[in-house]
Amino acid sequence: MDAMVLEKQGEKLKHKSISAPQPGKGQILIKIEACGVCRTDLHIVDGELQKPKLPLIPGHEIVGRVEALGPGTDRFQIGTRVGVPWLGWTCRTCRYCKKGLENLCDRALFTGYTLDGGYAQYCSAFEDYVLEIPERYSSQRAAPLLCAGLIGYRSYVMAGNIQKIGLYGFGASAHIICQIATFQGKQVYAFTRDGDSEKQNFARKLGAVWAGGSSTLPPEPLDAAIIFAPVGQLVVQALKAVDKAGKVVCAGIYMSDIPTLPYSLLWQERHLKSVANLTRKDGREFMKLASRIPLELHTTPFRLKDANKALDAIRTGRIKGAAVLIPWE
Repeated sequence: MDAMVLEKQGEKLKHKSISAPQPGKGQILIKIEACGVCRTDLHIVDGELQKPKLPLIPGHEIVGRVEALGPGTDRFQIGTRVGVPWLGWTCRTCRYCKKGLENLCDRALFTGYTLDGGYAQYCSAFEDYVLEIPERYSSQRAAPLLCAGLIGYRSYVMAGNIQKIGLYGFGASAHIICQIATFQGKQVYAFTRDGDSEKQNFARKLGAVWAGGSSTLPPEPLDAAIIFAPVGQLVVQALKAVDKAGKVVCAGIYMSDIPTLPYSLLWQERHLKSVANLTRKDGREFMKLASRIPLELHTTPFRLKDANKALDAIRTGRIKGAAVLIPWE
């Protein structure tokens, strides 16, 4: 199969022809139809997330069809369309798994990080961690649901029962959560790079009641804010933007250092939380929600061999919506 392989962090991915994987016990083989390109992939390639499996096939927003069944599998039939998210396997026995926090499992394995992922024509995955994909979305449009949607959803749930929510960094995740929040009657305030009028207009089109630069404050205090951009300074800005008892949720798996901030920004019972990974429960809940809400999913397709170009476009903020690799073009 064709695959894009990371051999050393800090270097470009290499386009290679390698043997397709064989599904082991509890695994299925998937013929990949689309794989989203996530900012987490960029953090892995650039070396900001350390200790990946090497060599590695990145990618954890995978949509494809079941091609073969490994020993002990019975969940899916050949040809079923499925999705493979970031959480690839958990031990189910550690104290976190037993508490329903499998996203914090001590021995968890992650797709496209410690397991080979979807920058390829085939992948194998543990069937218990694979999700069914709503039929209303094409494979290309469904790909960002597997991380941008799932992590965005977990962050959104963490924000609690709120009315006014700010989204910092209007990329793949924010453009999905903006639509969900608007559908549920919430007011969305979108924050982009300063001066990015195109992204701000995009946010308004998707239902945001206000859009502006991330260095500015919204016209009124917010109940909560989610930070999708990996910029520590935005924690300070978001704390300034939320009201008393407001919540600031950091959605990224990596973020630059948070600058020194005065205690007065955190005082009055403001909350600062991080999101780590996802659970299978998150996946099931979100896919049910996505099947009911007619999400407008904006994607930019790239050929598999152009994965480095897709990563560069994310690095420089040139993607509107989500970048998606199409492996059979």
